[in-house]
Amino acid sequence: MDKNLIQINKNDRMHHMKKCLEHWQIVSLGLGIYDALAVCIAFLAALWLRFDCRFTSIPADYIASYFRFIPIYAAFSVFVFWRMHLYNSIWRFASYSELLRMAIATGITFVFHCFGMTMFVKRMPVSYYVFGILIQFFLTLGIRFSYRFILLERGRRAEHQKEEEERRILLIGAGEAGQMILRDIKKAKEIPDKVCCIIDDNPNKWGRYIDGIPIEGGRDSILSSVKKHHIDKIFLAIPSATAEEKRDILNICKETGCELKNLPGMYQFMTGEVSVAALKNVVVEDLLGREPIRVNMDEIFTHIRGKNILVTGGGGSIGSELCRQIAGHSPEKLIIFDIYENNAYDIQLELKNKYPDLALHCIIGSVRDSRKVWKLFEEFRPDMVFHAAAHKHVPLMEDSPCEAIKNNAIGTYKTAYAAMVHGCKRFVLISTDKAVNPTNIMGASKRLCEMIVQAFDYKIKQGKAEEIPQLFTHWMADSVKSEEVKAQLKVTKTEFVAVRFGNVLGSNGSVIPLFKKQIEAGGPVTVTHPDIIRYFMTIPEAVSLVLQAGTYAKGGEIFVLDMGEPVKIDTLARNLIKLSGYKPDVDIKIEYTGLRPGEKLFEEKLMSEEGMKKTPNELIHIGSPIPFDIEEFLEQLEDLMLAAYRNVPDIRERVAAMVGTYRPEGVSGVQERARAYRRAMSEAAAAMEIGS
Repeated sequence: MDKNLIQINKNDRMHHMKKCLEHWQIVSLGLGIYDALAVCIAFLAALWLRFDCRFTSIPADYIASYFRFIPIYAAFSVFVFWRMHLYNSIWRFASYSELLRMAIATGITFVFHCFGMTMFVKRMPVSYYVFGILIQFFLTLGIRFSYRFILLERGRRAEHQKEEEERRILLIGAGEAGQMILRDIKKAKEIPDKVCCIIDDNPNKWGRYIDGIPIEGGRDSILSSVKKHHIDKIFLAIPSATAEEKRDILNICKETGCELKNLPGMYQFMTGEVSVAALKNVVVEDLLGREPIRVNMDEIFTHIRGKNILVTGGGGSIGSELCRQIAGHSPEKLIIFDIYENNAYDIQLELKNKYPDLALHCIIGSVRDSRKVWKLFEEFRPDMVFHAAAHKHVPLMEDSPCEAIKNNAIGTYKTAYAAMVHGCKRFVLISTDKAVNPTNIMGASKRLCEMIVQAFDYKIKQGKAEEIPQLFTHWMADSVKSEEVKAQLKVTKTEFVAVRFGNVLGSNGSVIPLFKKQIEAGGPVTVTHPDIIRYFMTIPEAVSLVLQAGTYAKGGEIFVLDMGEPVKIDTLARNLIKLSGYKPDVDIKIEYTGLRPGEKLFEEKLMSEEGMKKTPNELIHIGSPIPFDIEEFLEQLEDLMLAAYRNVPDIRERVAAMVGTYRPEGVSGVQERARAYRRAMSEAAAAMEIGS
């Protein structure tokens, strides 16, 4: 038992000693043993060389003298090396200092060996001393520097492997932004990327170099340079380029199949944020070639700051972006109202994280619920309402036309009435270009929404707000006929306006998410018609327009964005396939499925009867309202609401009687669309070839 305990204690001490020794100390101990053996071998080899490389030729007294002195010399050599700090140097970083100390230590031991051997043992041949010390120097120095050489060789192999793995970059733009991107790539050693050449349209720079990288030519050289240098990525770093210039360059780049990245604009350049991290993937929006909407943020800030803002449909694609931009302009309160709790929760969580001090309220409910809407306005008393809640999917609404009327038209009516009664200063309706000469029930329902806000605005300006019918599907007589409500209707000054824009890229129901899913699934990508065209804008642009319209509003206007030139959906699909790294009709097939019920070949921005007025923003216009019999319209709305809630089959005919420009799908509608399409194609022939 005692012996076992002693053995356990002994093992514990040994383990403790091992733990106490650092790795470098163990290496130094081994190096000392090696040095002792090296000096012994060095001078034995010197004798062997001196006598013609034959041990039998070495005199016995020389051998005896060697063995008498060599243990002393080995111990002395190790001591000298230790004193010269040759056992605690970091040899992976060995340099001139280590070489010098090694030479000095060798010189000291050489003197000691010559003096000690000659004076106290026996005089040896001169060649013994010379060969011995040289062999000793190379053996002791070699073991130390060989470690560094091995590491260098490993580094070279890793560098070679890195060159094989690195991705080759073509940089477009030899200006300041391009130089900053180039230097950022060179500094980021952990990123296996390499700029192989630069493209710039300035002929004065061709054939010259930036940091050793050649400038090979203008945009016409992109395709040849990609092939020549086996390019994997293309970085576009021209922040000052116009949208059209970027579009033209990117249309060339997308043919290469390379990964494309783009420096968004001058903002990053002016703020010094030009780096590889600032580059964004090129998206199909970049190929539209239209300058972004520029709005007066000071005006928007003044109208929103310190006010209670309500966004209906705040969880949708347009509504959520409205909430994001409004939240950044210091409102007193932001109220999100939406029927779909998942979307509402997502935007609520996002805004709480980004704006922890924002007074944010997220309410679940429907604009069709009169009592819920009434209670919402009673509790929060919003100063401004952005009404984005709507059913927007054309084919689905064609299958359920009464739902389009209930949610879009009647829901807008109820929300607008509650806003007027509760002292809201401004009501902004989010409309669509599908409200122009609509051929589908969704567009017709949005035209009804525009007519509703125009009717409300007219009645308020005439001082006859109390004459507006109270259309409610729930019993609310006590609320809407109270003296407080009657008094408010006499003094209400709510301004009602509509904002109309085209298709929004990336929104719910947009073709882009559908195309992306089809591409991910390997195709085919479905396009309804090879000649179908649409006007497009981005979600931030649409929201900027809505916010700016809120500042221009005086009541009754329909604000319209100059959306530039129309784009073929077929071209859009092909560009998206190319940006995804595939070839249209080769890797991913495109199929034409035919126009869906109620779908147009093209969308108009304004009805032909509407005139255009300018605003301080040159890309925002005001359409003069088309006159209609407001009294008759308001009377018809109640019958339309009751018909929609009864789900009558002739709802389209009833809507057509109220919306004179609505042409339900039919033979005459198809003929009219064909004539209008041919007219639009002749006016925008060049524009339709964008990016093709």
